[in-house]
Amino acid sequence: MNAETPKAAELNLPQAFLLLATNDKDGKPVVPMYALRTTLAGAILAELDLIGAIELQGKLVRATGTAPETDFQRELELIRGKSRPHTPKRWVSMLEGRAEMQRVYEGMAALGIVEHVGEKHLGLFRTVRYPEKDHAPEAALLTKIQAALGGAPPAPGTPDAKAPDAGTPAPATPDATAPDTGTSAPGTPDATAPDAGTPAPGTPDATAPDARTTALIALLQAAGLLGKLIPAADKIRASELAKDYWPSRAVEVELRMIRLAEEEEPGI
Repeated sequence: MNAETPKAAELNLPQAFLLLATNDKDGKPVVPMYALRTTLAGAILAELDLIGAIELQGKLVRATGTAPETDFQRELELIRGKSRPHTPKRWVSMLEGRAEMQRVYEGMAALGIVEHVGEKHLGLFRTVRYPEKDHAPEAALLTKIQAALGGAPPAPGTPDAKAPDAGTPAPATPDATAPDTGTSAPGTPDATAPDAGTPAPGTPDATAPDARTTALIALLQAAGLLGKLIPAADKIRASELAKDYWPSRAVEVELRMIRLAEEEEPGI
């Protein structure tokens, strides 16, 4: 990864979602197009919420009055300029679209993460694909998600946790045949004492993911992508992290309505 390519933490949520929702080789979405666009709209709301530009007040989305720097200034001004605030679901349906999706893709292409590949049909460019060019940002995202949902592999250089070889006596090991005096040797930890490495009840979880990773997990779960990306992910843990997250809930509701509408369409 070159110096100009952003790390996982520097990608905004729409970029991170699209990167994970696109096939590395052929550059095509791995979810239906309606799910891609709908979840991308939710990711835009989530990004604006994370930077403090908007918030959910009751059941309505409102601008906060602050003016943080964002790649989604047009969407922020649209929310800010509405005389009547809308629900999250309404904003998801209003923000989804092909133009916004391509704008996010082209932003990643400019960063060298994906490549713009146009396909000609009858001499005209009709379809565009975005295969991966630099895998490092996606790999970093997957590592963060895996760490949040089940723990990442041990870091290089971690001491071997295996017990000592049974054929080699451990240093200063007491003779197992000696009579038990009923008294622990001086300095020997009490086996009934609480483990010093175990956090006390109520202590915050040191492994809890940051807000951006939590938001991404919730969006991937709403799009039906989380299990495909990380099959061994802890589904209960994912549900706990995504619980009551309003942008992903709005995506789920909108996707449910789209699927119901498709099922109710009369056959030809």
